[in-house]
Amino acid sequence: MSAIDNTSPYMNYFNGYPEPIKAQVNTLISSGKLIQYFKKKYPSGHQYNSEKTLYEYTNTLKQQFLKNAAKLNSVRYEKRKDLVLNALGTHTFKRHAHGKKLKAQHHIAVANQLKYAPLEVLKALVVHELAHFKEKDHNKSFYNLCCHMQANYFECELDLRLFMVLCEKGENFYSP
Repeated sequence: MSAIDNTSPYMNYFNGYPEPIKAQVNTLISSGKLIQYFKKKYPSGHQYNSEKTLYEYTNTLKQQFLKNAAKLNSVRYEKRKDLVLNALGTHTFKRHAHGKKLKAQHHIAVANQLKYAPLEVLKALVVHELAHFKEKDHNKSFYNLCCHMQANYFECELDLRLFMVLCEKGENFYSP
């Protein structure tokens, strides 16, 4: 097992992971085999490149797994740079007074880098944000719901973080 390079700017994506996983990630990144990893595991990207198709995809997952959850108002690709620094996606819940009634709205923003990504990686983020419809906190119930919507959620969530490294290195071969 190689020593983990904690000075690598990419290792901040993997805080909270066990040391053996961090060591494997470090080896994959430092050996320059990240592109090969993605080409072998995910040879092509998804087709949800417009906000309309992203909304339809997200809403289909919501209807399949969260039928009784509140309405999904919008899903968009977010171009802000700080979205990636703070989170790869956001779920916003707003309540508005509309006369004597309270109206709730749910909005999901997805990092623009995921516009050209493998489907399983995009799905991990979408599933994560949809899980916030039922569970606000990142607790056991939240992650159980994520795994219910995507059986290999934890594997894909790690690949999502690896994908962000690929993007930061300017090596996203899914992009046109």
